[in-house]
Amino acid sequence: MGISDQIVEIFEAKGGAAYFGEPVSQLEHALQAAYYAERENAPDWLVAAALLHDIGHLLHDVPEHVADLGIDARHEDLGHAWLAQYFGPEVTAPVRMHVDAKRYLCATDAEYLSLLSPASVQSLQLQGGPYSEAEAHEFEQRPFAREAVRLRRWDDLAKTPGMRVPGLERYRAAIDTSQLRAS
Repeated sequence: MGISDQIVEIFEAKGGAAYFGEPVSQLEHALQAAYYAERENAPDWLVAAALLHDIGHLLHDVPEHVADLGIDARHEDLGHAWLAQYFGPEVTAPVRMHVDAKRYLCATDAEYLSLLSPASVQSLQLQGGPYSEAEAHEFEQRPFAREAVRLRRWDDLAKTPGMRVPGLERYRAAIDTSQLRAS
């Protein structure tokens, strides 16, 4: 079974689950993020990263209310580790860094924090809060930091109940063209 088939299976099995305090499911959130990436003419690898940025939530077995328990499940690390078996850093780095990008934006964009949903504000506190000036500067120097910030903005938009967007099949080509090739 190819990786695109595995991803479709994961979303079909677990994508209907609530998206941690947001008014959309995990699948709706992923599809909306990919839709926004595609709408901005992002390259296929970044569209794939947008679709897969929260796959870590679907890979672990923690309750939907994990943040209410005061736990950061570190979904970005789990997602990164799993995806790194199949994709290069152009996909995996923005996935790993999308939480850091939220912390970065809270430190560098005066309006950003006020735009976050209550669930996102709650998780921000568990994730370490806004970056310091030094942490923000360090983040800017990392490879794929700009792409992680773009992904974060799509992540924040991708919470609209009932929004009509293309289904998973639309993104199969982006997944297939973005995966690692055996040499």
